Amino acid sequence: MNERSDGAEATRVFNFSAGPAVLPLPVLRQARDEMLSLPGVGMSVLEISHRSPAFDRILEETVADLRQLVGISDEYELIFLQGGASLQFSMVPMNLLRGQSAPADYIITGTWGATAVKEAQREGATHVAWDGEAGGYDRLPAAGEANLSPDSAYVHITSNETIQGVQWQQDPDVGSAHLVCDCSSDFLSRPIDVAKYGLIYACAQKNAGIAGVTAVIIRKDLLARSRDDLPKMLDYRTFAKNGSRPNTPPVFAVYVLGLVCRWVRDTMGGLTAMAHHNATKAALLYDAVDGSGGFFAGHAHPACRSAMNVTFRLPNEQLEKAFVQGAAHHGLMDLQGHRSVGGIRASIYNAMPTAGVEALRDYMLDFQRSHS
Repeated sequence: MNERSDGAEATRVFNFSAGPAVLPLPVLRQARDEMLSLPGVGMSVLEISHRSPAFDRILEETVADLRQLVGISDEYELIFLQGGASLQFSMVPMNLLRGQSAPADYIITGTWGATAVKEAQREGATHVAWDGEAGGYDRLPAAGEANLSPDSAYVHITSNETIQGVQWQQDPDVGSAHLVCDCSSDFLSRPIDVAKYGLIYACAQKNAGIAGVTAVIIRKDLLARSRDDLPKMLDYRTFAKNGSRPNTPPVFAVYVLGLVCRWVRDTMGGLTAMAHHNATKAALLYDAVDGSGGFFAGHAHPACRSAMNVTFRLPNEQLEKAFVQGAAHHGLMDLQGHRSVGGIRASIYNAMPTAGVEALRDYMLDFQRSHS
């Protein structure tokens, strides 16, 4: 996977950016080969109408492939929107909380969960059932630790926090409440039991493609929560009724999402195999952190570590700066931590090849030897 070759591919670096993120080389190659003219169409995918038979096929195949890959039953609508997860921070409470008598519970395990609850507070009553801020968002709540409301409108979680590098390892027990999940940064990286959720949303630019499209999986009965006073383009029913095409959708982003779905299924062997591949990659880096004698200090508690975003610190900021600069000279790019927390962050999403992770692991060991 992602083997280097002659020409342009030989100049590619290992991209550890948190997003937009690395894409699978087979996907990039196919998009390149079809860029000027889609097979049998005679036009670029960038030029075709969103009402054309060509895009009909792209959309239908992408929806069908994503449903099959993730395991989305007919009890759920699958719709594509724009605006990223940030718009969903508002659309979720607009559609599921506005007008409800019960509050929405938020379990806050990092920056994005904290951002989401602030938007929800604009729409109705919210309740922070658990907040890991006091510990720097370095862990998840233990079983029973979240103080859930007895009759919440929904319970919101973020499956993987990209900034702090914590990830839910199993679905939280929220009783009979409707579980809502921001799955943006680990969508398509592992299996998910959709039946446990009322709504799942995920922007594409981590594991599922490029920026511009957001997938929303919503149980059909929850669509009745949406009120008629909502703006048309902020109402989930609008997109469900119009097959994700109430206006011009992000045609190219949907096309790339379809290519990625088929790559995960046909090349990588599906979500279970994808999860094993990602866990193996992550272990290479966490083993280097744990075996460093404290030179590298992981942020997240071991039981809560992310397989997508490996976060750690060095003994001081000067060494962290030198680490990032030296890594760039080795073709290991975008390893600096988020501007709000600093440190180091290696984002190793689905398309990051094992060779890239091995190169980073080797660099970490060399850097420690030369700076200890």
